[in-house]
Amino acid sequence: MAFSGSENRATRSTKIVVSGGFGAGKTTFVGAVSEIMPLRTEAVMTQASVGLDDLSATPNKTTTTVAMDFGRISIDQELVLYLFGSPGQNRFWFMWDDLVRGAIGAVVLVDTRRLEDCFGPIDFFEARNLPFVVAINAFDGLLRHRPEDVREALQLGSEVPVLVCDARERESAKQTLISVVEHALATWSRA
Repeated sequence: MAFSGSENRATRSTKIVVSGGFGAGKTTFVGAVSEIMPLRTEAVMTQASVGLDDLSATPNKTTTTVAMDFGRISIDQELVLYLFGSPGQNRFWFMWDDLVRGAIGAVVLVDTRRLEDCFGPIDFFEARNLPFVVAINAFDGLLRHRPEDVREALQLGSEVPVLVCDARERESAKQTLISVVEHALATWSRA
């Protein structure tokens, strides 16, 4: 008996890591797009973080991710993405190897007010040959720098997609994730 269309297709799932610097919007991104209540491991910032966490660009920030965020989104009936948001501070990078294990790709979420925070995640993914896209988080709808300028500042090759997104908006985050999947497929097909 022959089946046509999607009747015979199994649902596939895959893992994507959402990364970036401290306060770039990773928790917000996962929460905006997840179809389940996201798991968050946020803790209230204490005096112990004074001098370690730069709050100058995010003075109202009172919590920080200490392990990961987890969410899920069904792109269609055939593809489910599991999202793992990484902590942004360098002192939590020891868990990144575990977070990226089995991932097909990553998002490096960029706050252009602190562009230097992106170099660590970019170097990490490049060293592991994990396809990634750079997503400029347009906080409050403001785009302070053009994608071409961000690409140049981060010294990214033309093969790395540089996008603009609003981490608060579901559709914007979803389109970013679709770009990660497409970029990963294109990267793996060239390998």
